[in-house]
Amino acid sequence: MYKAFLIKYAEIAIKGKNRHLFEDALVHQIKIALKSVEGEFQISKEQGRIYIEALSDYDYEETVEQLRHVFGIVGICPVVLVEDEGFEKLCEDVISYLDARYPDKNKTFKVNARRARKDYPMESMEINAELGGRILDAFPQMKVDVHHPDIMVNIEIRSRINIYSEIIPGPGGMPVGTNGKAMLLLSGGIDSPVAGYMIAKRGVKIDATYFHAPPYTSERAKQKVVDLAKIVARYTGPIYLKVVNFTDIQLYIYEKCPHEELTIIMRRYMMRIAEHFAKETGSLGLITGESIGQVASQTMQSLAATNEVCTLPVYRPLIGFDKQEIISVSEKIGTYETSILPYEDCCTIFVAKHPVTKPNLNIIRRSEEKLKEKIDQLVQEAIDSVETIVVEA
Repeated sequence: MYKAFLIKYAEIAIKGKNRHLFEDALVHQIKIALKSVEGEFQISKEQGRIYIEALSDYDYEETVEQLRHVFGIVGICPVVLVEDEGFEKLCEDVISYLDARYPDKNKTFKVNARRARKDYPMESMEINAELGGRILDAFPQMKVDVHHPDIMVNIEIRSRINIYSEIIPGPGGMPVGTNGKAMLLLSGGIDSPVAGYMIAKRGVKIDATYFHAPPYTSERAKQKVVDLAKIVARYTGPIYLKVVNFTDIQLYIYEKCPHEELTIIMRRYMMRIAEHFAKETGSLGLITGESIGQVASQTMQSLAATNEVCTLPVYRPLIGFDKQEIISVSEKIGTYETSILPYEDCCTIFVAKHPVTKPNLNIIRRSEEKLKEKIDQLVQEAIDSVETIVVEA
């Protein structure tokens, strides 16, 4: 029945003179999303609306599913587009649409007409009243309910007339690529994939760095992180994942530094290495899944200690979330079931029994002085041996 979709956006509409740049970015992301769908599509823009028209047979369900992962879209409306051939023909088209779309006519409805073209001979209220009467004549078992209708019959008078009654929610946000790029510190846990999703939703292109510690962490743990990146990539597009062998650095820190400071010092070196790759790839900041007070390394003092080694800003979109709120988002985006698979990452293997929760920055710096002999060499070796995986949904 549907040969076209009307795409609605929200935030883009309030942009000023550069609004067309955001619209073009959204069209670009839609094209990328539809590449995997069998069928040929034409995408066009018109007065605050984007249209996707099928030029061949296509898979409706798959098309909707792909569009539901495109940031910037707030509504996906399967639409019937008809030429303006007068009001009588419009009434026929709407009645035909309702007859095909709703076999069960025991429903309430409301007509909601809007004129983008002010030269149309009838005003919106006239269209609502007259068309509502025609629908009642055609389907006597239907009733009008202007407050809570079962069916909202939307009529938009544009260059062509749009007829639709369903608005499938999109993810909202801004099109990916309209707000620069950032580097996500991605682990196999629940939090970091959600953090990457949330920053990408604001239009940021995401790359990622994962710290691997073989043989203490398995290949399956690495694959779990790749799988998580694939799920996030449904929304963000391809992710360049840097897999860093962190084993020698961790063992050296474990050997030279007080064990209660292990987590903080390891975290500081992770931030240094991730920032190196961020700068190398043109990222404008780092992203972590940290939340205040969730674990010892996420107290205010600990966060300050890890921030201190960074020159780029660190974005923490989950900073005020509790665990259940984070889990709710992970379930919504589909990462939760993968995140809870029982494969250890390097942060959980080398954890102290009694980690410091209020690290003193001067003491941490003194402890890091003990690493001077080899740490720069180990960091450089980790950087030189990095594995880059291009992760696509």
